[in-house]
Amino acid sequence: MKTAIFRPFKGPIKRIFLILSCLGLAFLTGCANVIPPCTAKTSPPSSEFRNTKWELVRWNLAPNARGEVRTRQIPLGDNSNPIQIVFDVDGERMSGSTGCNRFTARITEDARGFTLDQITSTKMACTPQRMELENDFLYELNDYRTIVRNGDQLLMIGADREVLSFMQKSNSAK
Repeated sequence: MKTAIFRPFKGPIKRIFLILSCLGLAFLTGCANVIPPCTAKTSPPSSEFRNTKWELVRWNLAPNARGEVRTRQIPLGDNSNPIQIVFDVDGERMSGSTGCNRFTARITEDARGFTLDQITSTKMACTPQRMELENDFLYELNDYRTIVRNGDQLLMIGADREVLSFMQKSNSAK
């Protein structure tokens, strides 16, 4: 009596399954460094951020065609100023530094969390590279879709799937 070997997929179906499995694994591996842990809080109210200061420590660009997540360089600004955001004591405004210019934004609360609008900044002259980084940063602040907090880590995920990752800093020196 012959023993039949069970082969769930044959020919082209097997290849498609293999390709999809590899793509899924590549996607999960590429996103592993931006997916927040289960204990993270998605869309917390702005009241959780009152009187806190955050520094941009990582900027993930949107995944490329192969699903690879790339990072953008975040050089310190003029006079070694980092990109920072500060939530005010009342939870009504956010301000900060782009490394060259200062900015401020109004916080508006809704059922999905909070959004930022009325973003304004000073207009000091910076290097062209710094101005590009600043403009892109302010665009991401204006257009983020999801905010996630995990203790002293804050992720702002944009509509374009770029992720700004901040670490909480001491708020003693503004």
